[in-house]
Order: sequence, then structure tokens, then C-alpha cells
Amino acid sequence: MIYLDSSATSFLKPPQVAEAVFKSFSTIGNAGRGAHAPTLNASRLIYDTRDKLAALFGSPDPSRIVFACNATEALNIAIHGAVHTGEHVITTACEHNSVLRPLYLKEETGTELTIIPADEKGRIRYDLLNASLKPNTAAIVLTHASNLTGNVTDMAFVSDFAKKHGLLLIVDASQTAGSIPINVMDMGIDILCFTGHKGLFGPQGTGGLYLREGLTLPPFKSGGSGVHSFDRHHPADMPTALEAGTLNGHGIAGLNAGLDYIQSTGVENIHNKEISLARRFLAGITNIPDLKIYGDMDAPLRAPIVSLNIGDMSSASVSDMLWEDYEICVRAGAHCAPLMHKTFGTEKQGAVRFSFSCFNTEDEIDRAIQALHEISE
Repeated sequence: MIYLDSSATSFLKPPQVAEAVFKSFSTIGNAGRGAHAPTLNASRLIYDTRDKLAALFGSPDPSRIVFACNATEALNIAIHGAVHTGEHVITTACEHNSVLRPLYLKEETGTELTIIPADEKGRIRYDLLNASLKPNTAAIVLTHASNLTGNVTDMAFVSDFAKKHGLLLIVDASQTAGSIPINVMDMGIDILCFTGHKGLFGPQGTGGLYLREGLTLPPFKSGGSGVHSFDRHHPADMPTALEAGTLNGHGIAGLNAGLDYIQSTGVENIHNKEISLARRFLAGITNIPDLKIYGDMDAPLRAPIVSLNIGDMSSASVSDMLWEDYEICVRAGAHCAPLMHKTFGTEKQGAVRFSFSCFNTEDEIDRAIQALHEISE
């Protein structure tokens, strides 16, 4: 089997991730719920993972890292907590539904929403940002990289824009955390939302957000915290303020091991390997007749994604043939990115997405190239 669907989840993971999860079943209890060895082991593990995430993202304070089930939950915490009725929010056509749907819900309850379109290569129309401003504009919410095109947002431009106009900058790093360097301080990010099961190599059911110092959000949920049990309201101190109930300790154990791999390998090295494979793939398929590729393939910084169609063939048919005849895993369809597909006119056809991991090999890429050539004949 050749797995080229890492934008969906990192099926290919460092072996120590599974080992850490397995070990955790016999070593950790419930963090913050007692003073015996198993619960202290859990507390130390969770703090250590916060510390590693803070270091990865350039946060000076590990308490500003909050755990969640995934980026979707993190984005809901951020959007529902930071965006208020009567305010205006800017987003883009490049977004995943984990950004769009919470914003649509806010719009239904009195928040104004402007969606900046993308051009024919799926690039954000940055030239339209100024015209989108209103007196009540409060935030800009956008992806660091599109999960369909692999286009990376010009964060320096967007950060300067947000800072100039006093806007909160909320960033979805689902496709970049662990594979493209991120420094929240240098990039002026107020809230960074990430998932654990993609570029961070953690198990599914892990993720979280970074919240800038001085910024507070109301609890998205409340309940047990292990502290202040007689208080009527959930504790206000970070990170407990945005964490209620038992955390996914076993998943966090695996995430911790994934972070160790990233730290020892280097984010830049991971990115260079993945982009090298993506470029090899792209070079091998460009002479396929009627090939359509979506995104700006000439950009100096990209996520390791190549999405395409062959003529009028449905993306589902191409994906099925790749799996059934070649045992190659890719993603077809809409990719939870409806506005991107409207931009490209591919609402019905969808697109076939190839997404690459540092654990893929050049031989696997060459076999995928050959498979596409044979399918197109």
C-alpha cells in the first residue's frame, strides 16, 4: 500500500508514537485528580507536552497552550469565544468548513461576515482586504495553508494588516503545524488552532490552541477540573479555563512522542523532504493529457499537496482506480473546502488530492506517477 493522504491524517507515523500510547495504558492515571503515582505521571506528561508545543510554536508560556479534541474543536472555542454579536469578521474562500461553519453560525446570530475571494490559482485576494474593513471589524480568521491547493497564506502581510487595524488574528494551522515553521510571536498570531493527528504525528482525538497572553476567552464547556471543586463557575486560570473534564491522556502521550520526533528531525528538514517528494510527483505528471492542477505551484513556500483532475473523469473514479488497481490512498471529492471548489468550478467533479509525508519514498512517488499515466490512457 502507498499512503498519499497525509493531509487527512498521518497514517505514517514514527514508531515511537504507538509505543508511547501503549506504554501510557500502564503508567498514567487522571491528571490533576489526586497525588498518587499514576495521576502525577499523567500531570507531568501533559505539562511536558504543553511545554514542547509552546517551544514548537514560539510561545514563551506553556500555560497558553490548551488541549482540545482536534483543530475543529479548537476553532470553535476560538470563534465562539472571541467573536461577538454586532462585530464584523473577515475570512477567505480558502477555508475549511471547520472555519466556515462556526462563522456561519455566528452570522445567524448577528455577526457580520465578509469572505475574501481567491483568484484562479486559489490565492487569497489580499488586495481586497482594505475594502472589506468596517468600523466594527474585530477579527480575521484564516488558514495558514489550504488543504486543497497547498497554497500558504502570506502571514507577514495578513499580520501587518491585522495589527494596523487592531484586529484579532485567528489562524487555522491544521495543514502546517509540524511541517512548516510557525512562531506565534514573530507572526503576530493571537490564536493558533492546530490538530495533533496530521503534521504533529499524534493520534486522532488530539489538538488544541495557543492563546496570546492578555487575551481571554469564555469557557466553551465547563465541568470537572480537579481544582476549586466548590466554586459554581469553572476556574478562570489558564489553561484550566478552557479545559474541562478528563483530557485524552493516552492520545497526548502519543502526541508527546510525535513532538520528540519533530524536534529531533527538525521542522525545516521535514518540510524539505515533503516538498521534494511533491515536486518530484508534479514533474512526473505534467505531460499527462488534459491534466488540470489546482494551486500556485510556483510559490516559494507551499504545503506538500497536489490536487488535480484528468479531463472530465470524476475525482471519485480516479481515486477508486488508484486504490483498487494500485493500492494507492488519496482523497477525492470536496475536501470540506466548498468555496475553493466553487472558485475552481469543481463542485460536481471534485478533485483528487495527493498529500505527501516525510515517510514516503521516491519509489512510491514514481509508482503513483506511473499509475496516473496508465489511468489517463
